[in-house]
Parts: sequence; structure tokens; C-alpha cells
Amino acid sequence: MAPEVLKRNYGPEVDVWSAGVILYILLSGVPPFWAETEQGVAQSILRGVIDFREDPWPHVSQSAKNLVRLMLEPDPKRRLTAQQVLEHPWIQNAKKAPNVSLGHIVRARLKQFSMMNRLKKKVMRVIAEHLTIEEVEVIRDMFRLMDTDNDGAVTFEELKSGLQKVGSKLTEIEMKLLMEAADIDGNGILDYGEFVAITIHLQRIENDEHLRRAFLFFDKNGSGYIEIDELKEALFDDSGNVDTQVLIDIIQEVDADKDGRISYEDFVIMMKSGTDWRKASRQYSRERFKSLSVNLMKGGSL
Repeated sequence: MAPEVLKRNYGPEVDVWSAGVILYILLSGVPPFWAETEQGVAQSILRGVIDFREDPWPHVSQSAKNLVRLMLEPDPKRRLTAQQVLEHPWIQNAKKAPNVSLGHIVRARLKQFSMMNRLKKKVMRVIAEHLTIEEVEVIRDMFRLMDTDNDGAVTFEELKSGLQKVGSKLTEIEMKLLMEAADIDGNGILDYGEFVAITIHLQRIENDEHLRRAFLFFDKNGSGYIEIDELKEALFDDSGNVDTQVLIDIIQEVDADKDGRISYEDFVIMMKSGTDWRKASRQYSRERFKSLSVNLMKGGSL
């Protein structure tokens, strides 16, 4: 989200910001602003520091970096308009520029993030399908409690007030991020379906029984672990394909004791945290350091 969204005073300039974030991700495989927590992400956005030092940015043209920087200008009044973006030299000269590959790392990062998201969405769907009648009733009652004007939708202020009434410890920034994530159609309010999704999200963080049910869904052979074949079966896409290397990368990221499979403890940690973009970056940095070390041992130079 653009910094002015976090300050709750924004206009159409936020769309250019969002497009700039997407462009940054497409060129590097990681987002421009990230942290361990949603609040940390918000603080990173407000700081507005963009890092062009890490790979693959040294291989990206100055023109492309200039466009990204101007689209991610923190001050909406100084940010490029949509028309100015279209008129930027990097866009105008697209057909003349050489088609240089950014290497495997960007592609690998994007695939892993996409697959990890698919896994987490699958877990959420399993949780939703296994809610008891009583739990569904609780969600419906909570929706009615928060929908104070009975218009069939929950505004941010109603959500904030309702969460405070039920003793939520979420900060206002975290509530805002949660609202933005759940508001799928982007109309600034939550309908009942969107509210169910946000409630399941909160319950899945706090209710280990839901996670246990979901884990057992994936652990088909009852071994107490999710193994690569079980992960592969769960994540087949519509075409019946799945990238085995990406599955291996996910297991390596989630598997704390490095035995090649996901325990229930690993699974809980994965679901209670965001996708760690930094691990992808750190993993690449380790590979790069190893490569440089080998080069130095052979008498090479930095």
C-alpha cells in the first residue's frame, strides 16, 4: 500500500504506486518493502527506502530503475501520473531495448512465492470447509455485532470498533492491513463473504485446532509429517502440473530440522508467519558468497 493509504488520506495516485510495486517485483522477484511482521512492512513503506544494490538490480537498466523510483515516490504530489508513466523513456523505447534475461533467481523467487501462497490458500480453504455449525454461527453473530448500521457491510471504523470490543490486540495499522487484504473488490467495506475470510484468518492464527485439522488433511498417510509427494498432490494446478524444485524449495524454507519433510510444528510456524521474502534473498546471497569464495580460492578477485 502507498504511504498515504496508511495515513488514511489518499486519491488515485495510489494506483501508480501499486503498479510501481508490481514492476519492482517483476524485475527483482521480491517486493520493495518487507519485514517480519505486517506492522514492520507498514513502517518500511513509510520510511520509503528503495534498495537497488542487491542482485539483480545492478543488471537492470538505469532507465527502468528511474521509472520504478518515480512510481514509488512517497509524496503523491511528486509521483508520476499514469500518463507520465506511459510517456517514460523505458516504456516508449521498450521495442528498442535488448531482451536481457535477469537470470534464474528472479524466476525462482516468483515461483516459490506463488506456490507458497497457493499452499496457504489451500490450508485456509480446508479450515473454512471444516468449520463447525457453532463456529459459523459465531462468525455470523460477530458480523451482526460489527455491522452497527445493519446495512449488510462492515466499514473500517465498524471493524476497528468491533475488534476492540472483543478484546483484539491488533494495532490500527495491522487492522488496516487486514481490512485491505480482505476487501477483495476494493470498495472499502467488507461484505459477509469477505468478513468470513478475515475471521478465519484471525482464527487460524489463534486456534490451533483448526491448524491441526488442516495438517491432517495434507498428511494423507498419517506419518505426522507432510512429505513432498503429499505436498505435490495438494498443490496440483488446473493443468495438473507442479514444479518439483519449487516444492523442494518450500520444504527447505519451512522444514526447521532439515529432515526433508514438514512437521506439525513447522506447519504452525509457517501459517502464523508471512511468506519470508528475505529467506529467498538470503538463500541467494549465500549462494553468491559461496561462489565468490570459490573464485577467491582459485586465485580470482572480487
